[in-house]
Amino acid sequence: MERVDYYELLGVAPTASAAQIKAAYRALAKVMHPDAGGTAGAFRLLSDAYATLTDPQRRAAYDRSLRRPAGTAGTAAPAPTRRPRPARDWRTRTSRQAREDPDFAPTVPDLAPDTIPWWPAVNADESARYLPTDAPGHAPVVTVLGGWPLILLTTLPLRPSPLLLSLWLVLLAAACTSAFWLVRLYQAAARSHRDFLAEFGTPRVVGAPSAEHSELGEHLTAELLSRYLTRLPGVRIFHGLSWPDSVFADIDHAVLCGRRLVLIESKVWLPGHYAADEDGRLWRNDHPFRGGDSQLAEGVSAYRALLPDVEVRGALILYPSAPGEITTEEPDEELAPPMTPEQFVHEIGGWLATDPATVDRDALRTLLGRVTNADPT
Repeated sequence: MERVDYYELLGVAPTASAAQIKAAYRALAKVMHPDAGGTAGAFRLLSDAYATLTDPQRRAAYDRSLRRPAGTAGTAAPAPTRRPRPARDWRTRTSRQAREDPDFAPTVPDLAPDTIPWWPAVNADESARYLPTDAPGHAPVVTVLGGWPLILLTTLPLRPSPLLLSLWLVLLAAACTSAFWLVRLYQAAARSHRDFLAEFGTPRVVGAPSAEHSELGEHLTAELLSRYLTRLPGVRIFHGLSWPDSVFADIDHAVLCGRRLVLIESKVWLPGHYAADEDGRLWRNDHPFRGGDSQLAEGVSAYRALLPDVEVRGALILYPSAPGEITTEEPDEELAPPMTPEQFVHEIGGWLATDPATVDRDALRTLLGRVTNADPT
């Protein structure tokens, strides 16, 4: 099958600038997005074209792969057959599209627990509570089994009349019937809860980091989440979530705790100061950032519509691709603000720790259905 030419798809020349490519992408995204009547596959292809042509190194590699002979611009040559390479540990891989210094490798920060504000207040040994529950609770059962018979016994005269005795017996029978059905309901809810735990409640981490884009950053964030956020008993971590109308791993990671959900993208970018404006545009050192893109804000909007009863926010975690420091603004009302790993642990960890031991059943079911690789890790 002939490969799709990314330049033709975007409607730009092979010599187009990054600004021209971005303008073409934004115009096409408005009509090709699934919410606007497009298909998930076409929009994904458009996004891949944009991500490739706006990254200088990936674009150069893509141009070389096209092997455009003179006079045949726009015709893509078949991709050369590649020999499989032996697998290497992810820590030693070089993500050429993101890293500027091949000898530099970012790491997960080593944070002391006493420097994390929410850490001491969380009991890591507490059992997770799955809500909502179908059980009636213990109070109604105790009331029916103990309260009603006690009331009836204390109000029965020593020598009741036949009519009063008959009425008392009817009330006692009603109390016993109510107790029977409450117990049955409680037992059914307990069985349902056990079945739910058997199917959904065991793994705390589901899926695996993607091997496609920003591979190093995703593995770093996966380690960050496991190292720090699993202290919260109710935390459930997901890797590789699709948008509601997609089958691809559109979102790198997600963390659910109680009725709060954070969606995460991981990027390995140049050191500098990053910020996002109210329109979601990224800035680096007070200039528009053209070294990469993010679709996280769209993902947050999509999941807010999918889970209207859950608080959803985003976090764009940044790691340096060369020696130097990444700094970010304090997160405000942006859908997907840039954050350092340390800032993420402090800010998002504290936000999730307000209800550290609760797991929302409905949200958990929905998110499990969106994991593109549901094998627990």
